[in-house]
Amino acid sequence: MEHDLDLLLVNPGARDQVYGKLGISLSGIEPPLWCGLIAGYIREKGFRVRILDAEVDNLSPQQAAENIAGFNPRLVCIVALGSNPSAASTPKMTAAGQTLRNLSAIAPHIKTMLGGLHPSALPHVTLDDEVVDFVCQGEGFSTIHNLLEILRSGGPDEDYRIPGLWYMKAGKVISNPPAEPIQNLDELPFAAWDLLPMEKYRAHNWHCFSHLQDRGHYAVIYTSLGCPYNCNYCNIHALYGKPGIRFRSPEKVIDEIDLLVSTYHIRNLKIIDELFVLNRARVRRICELLIERGYALNIWAYARVDTVDASLMSTMKQAGINWLAFGIESASDNVREGVTKRFSQDTIRNAIRITRDAGINIMGNFIFGLPDDSPETMQETFNLAKELNPEYINFYTAMAYPGSPLYFEAVRNGIPLPKEWHGFAQYGEDTLPMPTKYCSGAEVLRFRDHAFNEYLNNPLYLEMIRKKFGSSVENHIKEMLQHKIRRKYA
Repeated sequence: MEHDLDLLLVNPGARDQVYGKLGISLSGIEPPLWCGLIAGYIREKGFRVRILDAEVDNLSPQQAAENIAGFNPRLVCIVALGSNPSAASTPKMTAAGQTLRNLSAIAPHIKTMLGGLHPSALPHVTLDDEVVDFVCQGEGFSTIHNLLEILRSGGPDEDYRIPGLWYMKAGKVISNPPAEPIQNLDELPFAAWDLLPMEKYRAHNWHCFSHLQDRGHYAVIYTSLGCPYNCNYCNIHALYGKPGIRFRSPEKVIDEIDLLVSTYHIRNLKIIDELFVLNRARVRRICELLIERGYALNIWAYARVDTVDASLMSTMKQAGINWLAFGIESASDNVREGVTKRFSQDTIRNAIRITRDAGINIMGNFIFGLPDDSPETMQETFNLAKELNPEYINFYTAMAYPGSPLYFEAVRNGIPLPKEWHGFAQYGEDTLPMPTKYCSGAEVLRFRDHAFNEYLNNPLYLEMIRKKFGSSVENHIKEMLQHKIRRKYA
């Protein structure tokens, strides 16, 4: 059969399941960077490629399947990988699976693949559970390219000896060894931004507290892939294979930012790296190049409290890095030690102080319900959050994300996990955190939702927001709290 397209990459639509009512106006809608990266790579190899972002268009699984059938691709790859990889990848799997089942009913001739973080973490389970021809384990660049070469030439099944590829044959799961990651990231082309509806994406509301009416003109970019740390609650190594980090050159990063600014008029930018502030000389060079250009971008990035440096902060602020997100997680040394997150309270307070002194806003990330958490330690964490008073906070509940050490411990010990993949979402109706040694999952969820509302209603917090961003942002936060999250288990 003739195909109109070689590869269609799909970002599954799961906004309602992942964010509930918050997805209507408050959450960010981010470009699916991995779809863009793979598209750029495969297109450079001479294949016809398109991207379907079912999330930004809020397509149901049935609508997405109908769109896929209309494209008639040789291969469709649904990428289950969110912009916050740990928290937003597994929840996409419900919509991804529904899309594949609908597609199988209307266009069974189209070859299908699942890729991304969740399928990489659980390739065998994914093949068993989903109506799919192939699973791609790992980043996918060479795996998808090699498979397309075989599909285009009509080669036999025996040729599917492709690193990173899993498939079924005669009722048996066939696996191949992992593909070697690309070491020199400068060899990768830019993401295929021209294949994405860039005018439709928007930044998170807190990212734009200084200009709430202009959350568009938004993009995400990577300057490195991977993470050298090994936190027990994180599953990012399922995608990259092992702890470690690979860097793009500062010049290549700036070239892509130049493109985003000149062609798509980007103003709001997220650096999607797992850990941006690590190699200080490299961060400084990127910032210096941004300062030379004078773009006045509104940028946010991730850092650890034990990697920031006061001497670097002013340069980062001049470059337009207005927000740093810190994974503080818990106030308890014992709780943090239990998930291999090791730093002191003094380190936390020092990082917050030097960040604030530089005029950079703080996104504080905290987790309730880690294995050693009790009602008392969760209260300590909440008290620390109020003391630090970040300009915004994410209060997460601990989830045993597939591929993380917590997940394998939970499976080994028979700890109850969500019955559906979208139950791993943080803000959904079906959210179900893992229990701790001292609390049920429902108790953790109730604590989290109460703490979130109390934090944003705190007069000291609202006073700081009013002084820094104005009364309109204060009113926006109060209005935001009217959007109550529906919870089945709390």
